[in-house]
Amino acid sequence: MDIHLQKQYERLLTSYIQDPKEDHLYSAQQLRKWIMEHRVPPEEVVSFHINTMKKLLPDLPPEVKNSFDLLIEVMIGYGVAYQETEKLVTRQRELEYEIEVAVGMQQTLLPASPPPLPGVDIGVLSVAAKRMSGDYYNFVDHGMGSLGVAISDIIGKGIPAALCMSMIKYAMDRLDDNQPLSPSEILRGLNTVVERNVDPSMFITMVYGVYDSLNHHFRYSTAGHEPGFFYNSRTNRFRDLKTQGLVLGVARDVDYREYLLKLSPGDAIILFSDGVTECKVDGQFLQRRTLKKLIRDHLKLPAQEAVEGIHQKLVEMANYQIKDDQTILIIKRVE
Repeated sequence: MDIHLQKQYERLLTSYIQDPKEDHLYSAQQLRKWIMEHRVPPEEVVSFHINTMKKLLPDLPPEVKNSFDLLIEVMIGYGVAYQETEKLVTRQRELEYEIEVAVGMQQTLLPASPPPLPGVDIGVLSVAAKRMSGDYYNFVDHGMGSLGVAISDIIGKGIPAALCMSMIKYAMDRLDDNQPLSPSEILRGLNTVVERNVDPSMFITMVYGVYDSLNHHFRYSTAGHEPGFFYNSRTNRFRDLKTQGLVLGVARDVDYREYLLKLSPGDAIILFSDGVTECKVDGQFLQRRTLKKLIRDHLKLPAQEAVEGIHQKLVEMANYQIKDDQTILIIKRVE
């Protein structure tokens, strides 16, 4: 304790012993705040209190003075524990800061909004179950009216997932530098990057597709990702997208099969992460038929309003308890 605090404490203790008023206790509360803010170890406060008491009341019984020694011993142990707690609190603050940085980094990796594409309406929403997300989506301009669309789920959370997400985005940008690649080539290249650089305990699922707005074709490949839906407006029915392909990072030299969809006006492609289908309603995982009905109820809305409405309804159905990250992406041909 510094000399200023010692004098202030001594004056307060003297005043209270001579005249124990409520005002003195209030002053002690204010002094306590100052002591805590300056992180004065508790054994120092107790030790100074005892020395002051001995000075103010020199004729204290020996038994009382001896009890002070016991009190100091107890408070020394308490003080050591207090210092350890302070270290943990400091480390927790550092971790909180690191997490905030990682959250900010994640936000910069996601596109602010879907890019415009002639004759197509695109909506996307990605919501983390906690502060950091393991879901990722991206759009890549392939030129000539074609747009690359990616949605993935990183099996892992926290800062490692954020770093992995950064690597995936950089790899996607680099893979398409020279000339536009097909979806299967994109996934093959990403698989090589992940297999070489990501810890074996982490895996990444992904759907990568290219929408050709001139012919309204959607060519896609998948790497172990949750099957999406293709909505046929003429029949008002959904069908599951075909999905074959090993998750990224499991093995080298993996080939990914491509699939082709042709969209008529009103048709739509709906992609999502497994946090959507693993959403629990009344204690059970959401059924895909329930999800189809939910999507159908919103498809007449603009795509962005549709994904937002679908997510909000899912949150309500799950009683506002979302356990996993949710990403929903809709590509709808409008003309």
